[in-house]
Amino acid sequence: MTSTRLIHTVGTGALEWLHAHRDGFRLEQDVDPEVGFLERFKPVGELAIICKVLFREGVAGSRQAQLARQLLDHAWRDTLDGGRMLVRGHRIEPLSPIPFEVYLPFRELGYSRPEIEQALLLNHRLESFAAYEVPPARRLGLSAFQRRFGLAPRPPESELVGTTWLGRTPEPWTVEGHIAYDVTHTVFHLTDWGERPDGIPDRLAGYLATWLPVWLDDWLDLARWDLLGELLVVDACLPRPTLDERAWEGFAAAQQPDGAMPAVRTMPQGDAEELFDLVYHPTLVAAFASVLATSRALTQLVHAPA
Repeated sequence: MTSTRLIHTVGTGALEWLHAHRDGFRLEQDVDPEVGFLERFKPVGELAIICKVLFREGVAGSRQAQLARQLLDHAWRDTLDGGRMLVRGHRIEPLSPIPFEVYLPFRELGYSRPEIEQALLLNHRLESFAAYEVPPARRLGLSAFQRRFGLAPRPPESELVGTTWLGRTPEPWTVEGHIAYDVTHTVFHLTDWGERPDGIPDRLAGYLATWLPVWLDDWLDLARWDLLGELLVVDACLPRPTLDERAWEGFAAAQQPDGAMPAVRTMPQGDAEELFDLVYHPTLVAAFASVLATSRALTQLVHAPA
């Protein structure tokens, strides 16, 4: 089994980098709404999800927990202006699910903005919201988010699993590019980001247990660190995680001394803003993978035969 210390160290470094570069979680308020004001919300929502996982799993040290709370407070207070930016985003594109996707993890962590909740309740009643066209894996995620918000999912998650790439269990050698991310996010949504490993149907858990080691080897050999990190999360989400030693050692070796994780091969070059946009996601993924894998490793140690 991979060293728990190695796994934990990856997450510690990643969180230190994210905290040091927290001003990178910015919104471009002057951008043309048709070009992508709402797209800048994505990093903020991902940050909230990963911090929620960190608090939930309870394996972070006091330093990590402090950094995570400071990151959340900064994102809510300064980046989202106490949620006002989410309200603005909803007004720009009323049917977009992005404000909902970003708001939910903050709400679950104790932050609130009544105006955005009222807008979400209204949208939930609209047929247009249920008909809003998104890829199957994301539609599954939206239904999961509705359930977590306390609403009846439209449509129910059970009706959506079979529409996803993973739900069809097709030829495993076709997993590349966006298909691979469809696989990882389907697992994230089925398990509520690792909280419910039993949320993966048995046939899909068996499919993943068979092919995940192959995919880990492939993306490790290609030095695709962002995707490898997401697959390491998938492994930690399974009922019987492997904590693949070779994959974790390669992943940890790719991490920079300051905690940043490149997306592909080596660290890119650029100014501070450009570099943040290229590196924030694999670094968030590194923190996510580390927290879940550390939790699973400690569980395995507790239940190991004497």
